[in-house]
Amino acid sequence: MDLVLRDALVVDGTGEPSYRADVALDGGRIAEIRPEGSPGPRPTAARTVDADGLALAPGFIDMHAHSDLALLRDPDHSAKAAQGVTLEVLGQDGLSYAPVDDRTLAEVRRSITGWNGDGSDIDFDWRTVGGYLDRLDRNFGGQGIAVNAAYLIPQGTVRMYAVGWDDRPATDAELTRMRELVDQGMREGAVGMSSGLTYTPGMYADDAELTELCRVVARRGGYYCPHHRSYGAGALEAYEEMVRLTHTAGCALHLAHATMNFGVNKGKAPDLVALLDGALAAGSDISLDTYPYTPGCTTLVAMLPSWASEGGPESVLTRLEHPASAEKIRHHLEVLGSDGCHGVPIEWDTIEISGVSAPHLGEYVGRTVAESARVRGEEPWVTARRLLTEDRLGTTILQHVGHEENVQQIMRHPVHTGGSDGILQGDKPHPRAYGTFPQYLGRYARELGILTLEECVAHLTSRPAARLRLADRGLVREGYRADLVLFDPETVAAGSTFEEPRTLPVGIPHVLIDGRFVIEDGKRTSVLAGKAVRGAAATV
Repeated sequence: MDLVLRDALVVDGTGEPSYRADVALDGGRIAEIRPEGSPGPRPTAARTVDADGLALAPGFIDMHAHSDLALLRDPDHSAKAAQGVTLEVLGQDGLSYAPVDDRTLAEVRRSITGWNGDGSDIDFDWRTVGGYLDRLDRNFGGQGIAVNAAYLIPQGTVRMYAVGWDDRPATDAELTRMRELVDQGMREGAVGMSSGLTYTPGMYADDAELTELCRVVARRGGYYCPHHRSYGAGALEAYEEMVRLTHTAGCALHLAHATMNFGVNKGKAPDLVALLDGALAAGSDISLDTYPYTPGCTTLVAMLPSWASEGGPESVLTRLEHPASAEKIRHHLEVLGSDGCHGVPIEWDTIEISGVSAPHLGEYVGRTVAESARVRGEEPWVTARRLLTEDRLGTTILQHVGHEENVQQIMRHPVHTGGSDGILQGDKPHPRAYGTFPQYLGRYARELGILTLEECVAHLTSRPAARLRLADRGLVREGYRADLVLFDPETVAAGSTFEEPRTLPVGIPHVLIDGRFVIEDGKRTSVLAGKAVRGAAATV
């Protein structure tokens, strides 16, 4: 054997009680599991690690990640590796970098600068989903990437490619082209399709259009992962829309960062749970992910009403610079409640600036828009408008609109999985990017008892693996890939805070991918064991 993990507390991902065992690894897979007290000799290997006092779990799967460019530029990627994440699902919220043509690539880079940077340090030598996945595999001189990655076809990018930025129904020819792009992406290895239905231009798609694309995804064995049309006013109706739409299409549904936010939804998690339970009982295939924090994170431009973004980023800036259209935007934000702000009038004291692209705007980071406005003696909209224009739409925000009781109730649901929604850009990113998985284990399992340790690990491992249709990941089981995490259940905790968001977690000394240490004795090694994980349709 290559390696034996001796006397580990095996938390195998099934949710069943943990047990002590020696676990032997060979050739990148779990070769033998010998529970304590079993007859016969204990396994031996070229190397033995004393795991006494440590829990051994499958590698954690981040079902909602924004590392699309970070994996290409950063061989270390400790933000995720140090948490025990061994697989990330990219292409989220309907906006990413494949499939594209030259025009679409330029537009999407501009649109999500706040999520991933402008990409000026990246050689965009791909245009297809398959090309992007191949690039992950051959990155850093062919070594690969820090952790494994799967990909969702971004519906907003597909619409940008086939239709553009017009707020109108797609023509028959355009819908045919979108179906072709989605089908090609699934055949090239995507695991499903995402949407960002509060982001332009994806939000311009009606239900009929989305249903047709979901039918393509379903035929190829994938799932639909929508950031749906509202997490605020009308949130429950937005969830119902996605359940109904995917039922019609015969497509599996995975609800992205599922929560009930803003004052209008305080205490309303039971309504969402009842909706999910009813749909599941009726035969729908549904799962969801959440992050274990109350604030959200997105870009400042995402708050604007959708009509302000018609035509693309340059059109947004033109409208912001023109006094009459800027005043109309303000009225929608502050009085009517824009669709970008989930139908709720914006509260500037909940909007904290977490990152800027232009260095001269750094003074705004860490303050709410309302705070900066008070310092400057001006109205909040004046401050926000200045940030949007001078930062060329690259500003990221934390939005403090969540409710702890909703977070806790939703994470208990049997179809729940973990997703960081971690944006790694900005001077002060959301701590979930560096802390989601130890936060689940430390705060919500050990300290609060919302989940047992075994339940919590199952939520972070086997359940997402089942949604991704991965036959040999997500469990500590003989023959499975040796993507594993060793952590101390008594001390594991997120180190990241809102004040120091890039602090690494504690209590996770070892992380392995394919049996190779990517974290050893609490430190990042030079190993690049990650590869693109292609969906089931790619093998057909």
